[in-house]
Amino acid sequence: MRSAVTVSLTASAVLAGGLFAGQAHAATPVPSITAPGGFVMNNGTGTTLYGKAADTRRSTGSTTKIMTAKVVLAQPNLNLDAKVTIQKAYSDYIVAKNASSARLIVGDKVTVRQLLYGLMLPSGCDAAYALADKFGTGTTRDARVKSFIGKMNAEARRLGLRNTHFDSFDGIGGGQNYSTPRDLTKIASSAMKNSTFRTVVKTKSTQQKVTTKNGGYRYMSWTNTNKLLSTYSGAIGVKTGSGPQAKYCLVFAATRGGKTVIGTVLASPSEANRAADVKKLLDYGFAR
Repeated sequence: MRSAVTVSLTASAVLAGGLFAGQAHAATPVPSITAPGGFVMNNGTGTTLYGKAADTRRSTGSTTKIMTAKVVLAQPNLNLDAKVTIQKAYSDYIVAKNASSARLIVGDKVTVRQLLYGLMLPSGCDAAYALADKFGTGTTRDARVKSFIGKMNAEARRLGLRNTHFDSFDGIGGGQNYSTPRDLTKIASSAMKNSTFRTVVKTKSTQQKVTTKNGGYRYMSWTNTNKLLSTYSGAIGVKTGSGPQAKYCLVFAATRGGKTVIGTVLASPSEANRAADVKKLLDYGFAR
């Protein structure tokens, strides 16, 4: 009789345990996203929370600029207030590539810090060019740009990323500019350790006073292309990307209750799909 009671209680416990486990699982179902690639992790522990084709190489668009900023901020003895004179080559590049722009004006003297805002908020490819020209090494502009891109790839190797390669400073490459949701998330996680980077990427908009070539000044106004900052509570970054090959990409991060969730979606078919995907992934990440 005692044995039968024990079996009955054990069976009841198993059933109850299964019921509660099912309820817990049902509370945080794994989301279905339209983007072909996605990855989410706990930024504090590095624990993977979600993955979909997380290691498949894809075009990254302007999310490339996360690495551009990271390389600049890693320069020894960096002076963020050093001024860079805007060259005609940067403007010509924007026109030739029909690229996103910070609307930098030839002859203006813009600080490195301001260029980082111009790089990350309006996704200025002219700002990216200026930074690559400034922080690459060589006697010609082409040599300096090539050197800077080399630094981007060296940093990817240092981070142990085997599925990432850059052939441009802004994502407008020649077919050899790629990464994965997991790799991009790791790049962003590393970049977010820098306080200047964190400050820049969480900024919704800014007005910067720059020096004109005649010694006067003008104000540049930049708005962040990352609408997540205004639509998701706790959002703190990181960077949008888009393009014919890249489609719609976003490397995203948010903090709630002391927990930071960071991740990436690549190749969403539309801006609306991208926004919906990211919200699902963040909600899921915080529920885990």
